[in-house]
Amino acid sequence: MCSESCFQCISLPQLSDEAVVEILDFLQVFTTDFENRYSGQIHRYYEARARHNIIQDNPCVTIDDPPF
Repeated sequence: MCSESCFQCISLPQLSDEAVVEILDFLQVFTTDFENRYSGQIHRYYEARARHNIIQDNPCVTIDDPPF
């Protein structure tokens, strides 16, 4: 089992410079199109988790209560 990052464990073939650039271009276009298509769902996912992690005010504390 590989102890490093998962992507470093994948054995990738040697590619020509041109092939590498073509694959990179494809991945960038694919990622942009994917984000544009599913942006609403992606935003909802992260928004729900952000709200879940917000520190809530303590509802038992009153403003009139002195701190000491």
